[in-house]
Amino acid sequence: MSKQAGRPAETGLSRSPVRKELLAGVVSFFTIVYIIAVNSSILEDAGIPLEAGIIATALTSFAGCMLMGLWADAPIILVPGMGINALFTYTVVQTMGLSWQEALGAVCVSGLLFALVAFTPLAQSISQSIPDSLKEATTVGIGLFLTFIGLQKGGIVVSSATTFVALGDFADPHTALTLATLLVALVLHVRNVPGGFLITIAAGTALAIGFGQVSLSEAAGGHVSPQIYLDVIGALSFASIASASFWIAAFTLALVIVFENIGMIHSHLRMAGEPQKFARSLQANAVSVITAGIFGTSPTVSTAESAAGISAGGTRGLTAITTGLLFLVAIFCIPVIKLIPDSAIAPILMIVGGLMSAGVQRINFAKFGEGFPAFLIIALIPLTYSIVDGMAFGFMAYVVLKLAQGKAKEISFPLYLIAGLFLINFIFHAIG
Repeated sequence: MSKQAGRPAETGLSRSPVRKELLAGVVSFFTIVYIIAVNSSILEDAGIPLEAGIIATALTSFAGCMLMGLWADAPIILVPGMGINALFTYTVVQTMGLSWQEALGAVCVSGLLFALVAFTPLAQSISQSIPDSLKEATTVGIGLFLTFIGLQKGGIVVSSATTFVALGDFADPHTALTLATLLVALVLHVRNVPGGFLITIAAGTALAIGFGQVSLSEAAGGHVSPQIYLDVIGALSFASIASASFWIAAFTLALVIVFENIGMIHSHLRMAGEPQKFARSLQANAVSVITAGIFGTSPTVSTAESAAGISAGGTRGLTAITTGLLFLVAIFCIPVIKLIPDSAIAPILMIVGGLMSAGVQRINFAKFGEGFPAFLIIALIPLTYSIVDGMAFGFMAYVVLKLAQGKAKEISFPLYLIAGLFLINFIFHAIG
């Protein structure tokens, strides 16, 4: 009798929901674990050693997921985001001239600015003050930028003295492997195969090994060496905090992560049926950005892959906690992760870029005052190789066109402020 009475309480009310959350966490992990390899590859372009970038990405993801699970009790996964990592490396470091240590300082400050928004009523007002056309255009422009980076990493496009860029050599083994891996990625993606990106990276690495582009001996006897990471964790620098470049970098990082995460978190919580957790989820996201600067990586975002775990039944924080713990375990896979070649990563960047470009259909190009500033952002982010510069042209053009149309009332004070900061940045570059 006691056995019969105990079964519903143990399995129906306790174990089943817990198992569902644990399974959802595992599903989320395997759909997003590719970020360790991709993000560390992009961080390496900023000067952060690959192994240190792997550890930083895993630790930051662990911390972000734990914050989300424990503070917000939400099933949302926080990891260093695609797009914002490109802003960190190719704009803040390579274009604006900050060292990677100073860029990490800017990440930390952007997290503090994000927290100022998340812990006050400013979140909605700032998001609403930025026209939807400019927000959508920024996402699309970053998507094209990621695609361009992927094409370069894969050898599909190369530099040209006459046309700036040209088609690469398809007979080159690296380029051929990129194209083969891209084919695998496309088939898996259109067939909605769970963990498709992870499978793509594994298949691309296997192809590279098979054709002699990667040597397994590099992983043989490999082990986690924490010493190299000790030079990165806590290495953030505020040496250039008095410069305009530092504040432009911090403000732009904060601007992108604020309006990107507000929408993403709203969407995930509606899907999970937990909209009341928005405030705490945004706060957890903001604090995790601060930890990203300390751990040594670009800012964290609420990842789109969270939807996979939610679809698998995740509605509580245990889903995020499970994913976070698995990221911690992933640190011990560094020797394997280091084998992954650019030919296996490039297709992921191309597809993610394509997915980010879907928002172009929501921009009203029929209205010149809305469409042309958005067009400038979309075109100039990849063509200037700078997310900040592309955004600057679009935001300033929006203000100028609205004033010329006699529609000054449609320009909010935060938009004037943002456009003014971008203008000041250009002036400093011109006189510097």
